Amino acid sequence: MGISPQIGERRGSRREKKQRKTSSQVTARQTMATSRNAHWNTSLTPTTSTNLMIILGMMQVTKKIPFEDENVLNLVRAIYIGSNVIIAALYFYIQIQINKKKDMTTLKYVEPAPMGSSEEGKLVTTTIHAYDSNQLRQLWRGQLMGIAMMSFMHLYMKYTNPLVIQSIIPLKGVFEGNLAKIHIFGQPASGDLKRPFKAAQGFMSAMQGANGTVQSDKKSVEAAEKAGRGGAKEE
Repeated sequence: MGISPQIGERRGSRREKKQRKTSSQVTARQTMATSRNAHWNTSLTPTTSTNLMIILGMMQVTKKIPFEDENVLNLVRAIYIGSNVIIAALYFYIQIQINKKKDMTTLKYVEPAPMGSSEEGKLVTTTIHAYDSNQLRQLWRGQLMGIAMMSFMHLYMKYTNPLVIQSIIPLKGVFEGNLAKIHIFGQPASGDLKRPFKAAQGFMSAMQGANGTVQSDKKSVEAAEKAGRGGAKEE
C-alpha cells in the first residue's frame, strides 16, 4: 500500500523541523564551547554575555532562513568562508606586526600547574616576540579546529544553521582579542593587556585559586627561580 504525497510531505516537514531544532541545539553547544575554549571558563563575562545574546538572537533568525533554497544556502556558505578568510588575513597581519616589532624584551612568569596536580607552577622565561607568536599559534589552532568541526557538521551531518552563527562569533572574537588590541588597534600593552595575558576569572580558575592563574610578580618569579622550577628560555 503506497503513501500519499500529502502524508509524505508532512513527514518530510516534521523531519526538517526536527533537524533544524537539533541543529540549533548543536549550534548553541558548539558556540558556547568555542567561547570558553581558551581558558575553560564558565563565568558570564561581558564578552560571553554578548555572545550568548547573539546566539539566542541568531537561533531565531536562522529558523526563518530558507536553507532548502540552493541559492540561499550557497550565499550562507560564502559568508562563512568569507568570514574565515578575513580572520586568516587578520592573523597574518598580526604576525607581520609581531615580526616587524620583534620585541626581544625578556618576559618571566610562573605558569600554573595543571588542575588537580600537586606540582608547583613552572617558571617560563621567554621574550615578548616569542610570547606573542605562541599566543597567535594557539589562536590559529583553535580556529582550524573550529573549521574542522563546522565542516564535519555541515558536510557530513547536514547541519546548516551553525554556519550563520560561526560566521559572526569567531570574527567578533578576533577583534576582542588581546593581540588584535595591541597589534591592530595600537593599544598600549598595559593594564589588562600587560603580558602575560591573564585568563578571565571563572568557576574553574576559582576552584584552583591563586594556583590557577599566571603569576608575573617579582616575588613569585624569584621564588620559582630559587626553587629551580623551569627557567628554560622559550623561543
